[in-house]
Formats: sequence, structure tokens, C-alpha cells
Amino acid sequence: MLTLLENPYLIEYDTFTELMQALFHATEELRVRETLENLPDTDYAHLSGDMNRVYGLLVREWLSYMLYLKTHYLYLFSLAMRTNPFDAKASPIGR
Repeated sequence: MLTLLENPYLIEYDTFTELMQALFHATEELRVRETLENLPDTDYAHLSGDMNRVYGLLVREWLSYMLYLKTHYLYLFSLAMRTNPFDAKASPIGR
């Protein structure tokens, strides 16, 4: 992930940078805890907020990328839609 941040083209995209920062923060929050069991409710609320932030930003980036693929690379968009991570019934098999 650090290598991604070294890429000057990616760092120009504020939303991607925001996602990476949120992801690094969430990873660090999880890393510094020995366990996720029996934490105070305030910790669970904080971690939940961190995860929701990452997930929301990730979905936004994924949707933006899908729009880009649909506009410029329809064949890549087709596979991405067939393997959509938000569709439990997604299949790479064209129907």
C-alpha cells in the first residue's frame, strides 16, 4: 500500500488519498490491539466508525472506477460487473 502512495499520479486524486489514509488508520487501530474481545463499547464504536469510513470510501472509489471502465473499456467493465463484489450471485460466466 505504501508503494501506491509513492505513485504521483494516484496521489493527485484526493478521494483515493483519503481512502488510503483511512485504510492505514484502520489497519493501525487494529494492529495496536492485542485482541478485539472484551473491549469497551467506546472502542467498538470507534473501530466501527473507522470501518464504515473505509468501506464508504472504498465503495465510492469502486463506483468511480466502474464509470471509468464503462466509458473507456467496455470489455473490462463487462467482466467487472459479472464479478461484482457487491452481488452475492455474481459469476464470471456471461449469461
